[in-house]
Amino acid sequence: MTTRTRIAIIGAGHSGICMGMQLKRAGIHDFLILEKGATLGGTWRDNTYPGASCDAPSFLYSFSFAQKTDWSRRFAWQSELLAYSVECAVQSGLLPHCRFNAEVTAAGFDDARNEWRITLADGSTVEAQFLVTGVGQLHRPAIPAIAGRDSFAGVQFHSARWDHGVDLAGKRIAVIGNAASAVQFVPQIAPLAAQLTIFQRSANWLMPRKDCLYSPRLHRWMGRWPWLARLRHQFQWFFFGEMQLTPLMKQVRVVQWLATIKSKMHLRRQVKDPALRAKLTPDYPIGAKRVLFNDDYYPTLNRRNVRLVTDAVECIEAGGVRTRQGELVAADVIIYATGFHATDFLAPMTITGAGGRSLRDEWKAGARAYLGVTVSGFPNLFMLYGPNTNLGHNSILVMIEAQVGYIIDAIRRLDAREARRLDVKRDVMDAYNGWLQKDLAKSVWAADKQSWYKLADGTITNNWPHSTIRYRKLLRAADLGAYEIGR
Repeated sequence: MTTRTRIAIIGAGHSGICMGMQLKRAGIHDFLILEKGATLGGTWRDNTYPGASCDAPSFLYSFSFAQKTDWSRRFAWQSELLAYSVECAVQSGLLPHCRFNAEVTAAGFDDARNEWRITLADGSTVEAQFLVTGVGQLHRPAIPAIAGRDSFAGVQFHSARWDHGVDLAGKRIAVIGNAASAVQFVPQIAPLAAQLTIFQRSANWLMPRKDCLYSPRLHRWMGRWPWLARLRHQFQWFFFGEMQLTPLMKQVRVVQWLATIKSKMHLRRQVKDPALRAKLTPDYPIGAKRVLFNDDYYPTLNRRNVRLVTDAVECIEAGGVRTRQGELVAADVIIYATGFHATDFLAPMTITGAGGRSLRDEWKAGARAYLGVTVSGFPNLFMLYGPNTNLGHNSILVMIEAQVGYIIDAIRRLDAREARRLDVKRDVMDAYNGWLQKDLAKSVWAADKQSWYKLADGTITNNWPHSTIRYRKLLRAADLGAYEIGR
């Protein structure tokens, strides 16, 4: 079975929902959203681990054009974030545009017809003039290839695929990994466990979270005057993201020094044991890895039934986890908080562009794109949350909104020329990425050897090195002079 549509969108998370909402607001209704899952939600549907929440303020983690006025707290929990995205989709009339359980396995560009042929896992196909990917960077869980993993006699799962059928009460639990998800779920499960052991590869910089419930009075104010919610969004975008965290990325020394002092004071207040504090103190500049905001993780490490292990994991055995020093840490449950295949953009889909060229081959040396949105040789392909558009200092929704606006403007300008094909020029993309990598080399992320932001050779493929202000300015309008146009 073949379905025809003008615009095919892959993914029904925040990116796909934003794209669909803005298309309808622009008066464009011929589009189809292909979602591999059974429901809407993407990241916030899949990540249901205890304590899952956003690490950007709630008002900032919502669309600027669809502000929620009654967030329950400063940092919303997963259930509320999921409900918000679903509500946006339903109220915007996106459900008739969605096809669920529709996993895209391949997409190929037809040069003769100037359109994409998209193949789904069930064997059906979709033909579309434009293809927009909204699959994100953090949706394929990564479990390290630890020797003996299949021999473990207990239960094991990744935090992004939490097994809620497992009763953790009275269990010996081993957590491998200690970053963004771990600092959220560890405090939640520690009171249940007989013994909880956390295997740490490298320490994280933590800042006070200062979460709080929003009062009914604030809800009434926001509901009565919606412009207050928009003002709150703009305030948090500028002061939380641009003013506080951007200087860390830029390695402004006085800001780095102040942030380092603040983080170390946070650690000192919550952990009194100097040996444990030493283990929890990073050996890299603040900001080189994602700064985490949390008030519960450090106190949890003070519990008698919680232990932090910094010795490397050697292998997994039937009875637990063996360290490189030879210690066997007994475990009934292993939870992997080991992140995602973040640098494998658009995998595992097979995408072929003009002349049958492979995107996988194009990205052998690392994913790159023009503005993080288009790739030379792959006409009419647009990406949301593509290469070098991740942030370490603000809400990703700011970037997604800019990309969506750029894509819609490009389509409109192409239509005005009565053309059907646009393909970013190779020299334009090369020049852009040359400039980008030069500036990334000056960023704080270049200072750390290991990070999900970069490849093994040190190339940073994930992050944007400047302010969101600058990115939005670059994407304010689509300059078709950067593209080869075809009819």
